[in-house]
Amino acid sequence: MLTTERKALITERLRRDGRLVAKAFAEEMSLSEDTIRRDLREMAADGLLERVHGGALPVKPDLPDFAERRSVATDEKRRLGAKAASLVQAGQILFLDGGTTNAEIARALPRTFAFTVITHSPTIAAELEHHPTAEVILIGGRLYKHSMVAVGAVAAGAIAAIRPDIFFLGATGVHPRHGFSTGDFEEAAIKRQIAAQSANTYVALTAEKLDRASPVSIMPLEAATGVIVGADLYGEGLDMLESAGLEIILI
Repeated sequence: MLTTERKALITERLRRDGRLVAKAFAEEMSLSEDTIRRDLREMAADGLLERVHGGALPVKPDLPDFAERRSVATDEKRRLGAKAASLVQAGQILFLDGGTTNAEIARALPRTFAFTVITHSPTIAAELEHHPTAEVILIGGRLYKHSMVAVGAVAAGAIAAIRPDIFFLGATGVHPRHGFSTGDFEEAAIKRQIAAQSANTYVALTAEKLDRASPVSIMPLEAATGVIVGADLYGEGLDMLESAGLEIILI
């Protein structure tokens, strides 16, 4: 097998599984482990993957901060936000996760009937400052500044007392094996707790998050109620969501 062929297989395995174990991959390909490790070293030097003990992980893109993410895919996020907001009914309790897409949900929430919004994000709460019918409850805790959300024991204690009708979960990656994921352990734990206590969990997804795995898993795809995605989504991305049994809401 040519070097270029091996490296193409390594790239595909990382895309599919989100990780590669050198010994197991070498055995599967009937190649020496030294050969695979050499390929991994060369690919890591070229910036194509991240070497870890025993194998490799996909290269993790630099995570832009909250202010920078506001300018990414803004039209798509506005349309996702409007569709997500249309799911809200009078009298419901909804929990809005942090993130720029969920900020668009906050901006699009109905103004003709009353409901309650709980959030652990001060930026989301600020979006609702002048909303005429939304009762807003802000959860406190240690501020994770990258995502502008409260995390830790104080936040977890307050969240334990609530049972939302709808949770709009924010995730940075959606992968068939690794499920919904994000970049921080404490943030993932809070998201997981809210989802477990909510009657329904929906995720509004921009296209670049599909088939991506961030470092920390939140929950499997099957744990969500549904996803809100662009109508032009097709191929493996749509198959992945449908095979998980998710309700798919197109914009």
